[in-house]
Amino acid sequence: MPRRILDRLNTRLERWLPEQRLFLKSDSATRFVRLRPLTQASVLAIGAGLFAWATVATSMLFIDGISSGGAAQNEKIAKAAFERRLDTLSKERDTRAAEALAAQDRFQTAMTQVSKMQSALLSSEERKRELETGIGVIQSTLRRTMDERDDARTKLAKVEGTGANGGATQAARAQDMAKTVDFLSAALGQTAQERDSANADAKAAQIAVDRIAMQKRLMEERNDEIFTTLEGAVKISMEPLDKVFKQAGMDPDHVLAQIKRGYSGTGGPLTTISLSSKGTADLGGDTARAEDILRKLDDMNMYRIAVDKLPFAMPVKSHFRFSSPFGRRWGKMHEGVDMAAPTGTPIYAPADGVVIAAEWERGYGNLIKIRHEFGITTRYGHLSKIRVKRGQKVSQGERIADMGSTGHSTGPHLHYEIRISGKAINPMTFIKAGKNVF
Repeated sequence: MPRRILDRLNTRLERWLPEQRLFLKSDSATRFVRLRPLTQASVLAIGAGLFAWATVATSMLFIDGISSGGAAQNEKIAKAAFERRLDTLSKERDTRAAEALAAQDRFQTAMTQVSKMQSALLSSEERKRELETGIGVIQSTLRRTMDERDDARTKLAKVEGTGANGGATQAARAQDMAKTVDFLSAALGQTAQERDSANADAKAAQIAVDRIAMQKRLMEERNDEIFTTLEGAVKISMEPLDKVFKQAGMDPDHVLAQIKRGYSGTGGPLTTISLSSKGTADLGGDTARAEDILRKLDDMNMYRIAVDKLPFAMPVKSHFRFSSPFGRRWGKMHEGVDMAAPTGTPIYAPADGVVIAAEWERGYGNLIKIRHEFGITTRYGHLSKIRVKRGQKVSQGERIADMGSTGHSTGPHLHYEIRISGKAINPMTFIKAGKNVF
């Protein structure tokens, strides 16, 4: 820069930044340093730039720390809320199951009473028919007897006065006839009373049957309300779990099928069943609905098992920063995500699995590979310390390594990969889906 331009700048800046002289005095001499306005302005500009850079860097670190802490806290709160919801659903399921069993017992008791009432009603009807038949026979016998009595009276009038023996015989016959009529009249009155009593019993039995039918109808409505509530609760709880696996690009039906194959053991001694001749109550549609609810609850349990076996959890639980995403970087493919934190930060297994590699590998530095269910493997690179060995089984949340900067690395961080059947996928797919669970 020409001297003239420098002098002109110094002249213009001198109004705000007068020339300063810094004297340095020793025992033998005194020296000074001239601080011209342009020099002072340069020093101030550099100082202001450093101050601004420090302020921005501090703010970014502070904001990043707050964001990481908030995300971790939100994950803990969501996990606790999900566990509370499952516990509540489990308690409600047990309560509803107990109510259903009690309702079934009451229904069985009511059906037994109905059966007894129906038997009594049938017996009353049979007795009523027998009495009606007996009354018909007695009435026909009475009519025949009355006809015989009238004939006897006619004959008696004809033979009156024919002789003492003849008169005595006709009088005896008339007396026997009168006794027969009295006996038949008494029997007819008793039969009428029994018929009226049987009719009263039949009416009482019909009233009892109607009352039990009403109780049965109310019980069916209560059962329908209970099943509707349970079906709604199960549906609400199943939707987030289905969403988790769909977001991770997995078929929920395929996941459930594989889990059930691994948890399908049965056994125990078998004994002969004693069947009652009276049979048992058939709840029909309620039985099918109950079996469907139990099947869905079993699916929920299978989902929870699958969640522990798939890498939905975070491998880093301390504060960290996503320093590099999945995708192309510098013209090459970056097949994982980078999580930056201080050296020694604990690394945890995100799911149950088996360690298939725990060694140094070019580019990765210290590397751990874990095989999970459904053909999924995870990789953890640039570690400062490996805490597992090949062939070791690890559980979700178990500490497996410490973060470091080994291999091709510019600073301490974790390189985290998820592969399905050997093909790398974006780990954020599982991490975001896991937020619906943890």
